Amino acid sequence: MLANFLGKSKPINFIIILSLFVCLFLFTVFLLFFNHSFEFSLLLKITGFLGLYLIIFFFYNFIVSKNNLTFDNSYAFFVFTVTLSYYISITLNFKTLTITLLYALFLRKIYSLKSPNKTLQKLFDSGFWLGILCILEPFSAIFSILIYAAIFLHQKGVINNLIAPITGFLAPMILYFTYCFWIDKLYLFTNLFYYETLNSFVLYSENSLYWTSILIIVLSLGSFFLKSPKALSVNNSFKKNWILLIINLVIALLFALLIPNKNGTELLLFLFPAAIIIANGLETINNNLIKNILLILLLISAFIFPFLL
Repeated sequence: MLANFLGKSKPINFIIILSLFVCLFLFTVFLLFFNHSFEFSLLLKITGFLGLYLIIFFFYNFIVSKNNLTFDNSYAFFVFTVTLSYYISITLNFKTLTITLLYALFLRKIYSLKSPNKTLQKLFDSGFWLGILCILEPFSAIFSILIYAAIFLHQKGVINNLIAPITGFLAPMILYFTYCFWIDKLYLFTNLFYYETLNSFVLYSENSLYWTSILIIVLSLGSFFLKSPKALSVNNSFKKNWILLIINLVIALLFALLIPNKNGTELLLFLFPAAIIIANGLETINNNLIKNILLILLLISAFIFPFLL
């Protein structure tokens, strides 16, 4: 059954799951561009979108497996692929996918802090990637909280560790300021620090987006309550990473709720921690029948939700 297949982490698992996503992607693209006349530029654009998705998948799997955020299985990759497929039609945007990729690079440095090697370099890099993120989406500055949470969970709060992310963050900011000054468009830089007024504290009004978001949040909450007693009872590196995942989820949810201009980016950033937490919840279920039912329902949802958006 599906639980047995996903209960192992083998290359064939990832190939099959990726093939599933590619099929959903191509079908969604076909529906979106069915009425468009064929153009080579459109083909290049679609190829670019798919390429960015595949790179995001690569880094996601690297973050999960390298930092042991789940057991040796494919649940997290499966959940991430399925939930990401919900939003293909609204995230076919180079800016959205680039921000998601930069976020993956940022998280890669954050979760690698569990290892004591090259700490200052990792902290500088995390600040650097966050700085570039803020140039593209200023509201992502909220994720700076995650850097300092990781420092106090995995490292020591010494002055060098506290300053390194700030130095990394300032590097792209100074370069961007210099560029704006050179082209005499300094307002592009100053606009980064002007946040629009928040008109409402709601996620989405569209029913389809509302229900997919609710589904992911409910699954995340259920997994949190299933996994937390066991994860928090043992003082090890996973306990610290579990706390970090929860903080990551809360910050990503706040980002999704508060960002004034919702364009799909906020959904993808939320999926990163949510899929890992849901995967950990699935691992705690001993009854294979229940696990198979949940996995099959998730698989079915990948063929239903994308075409409701």
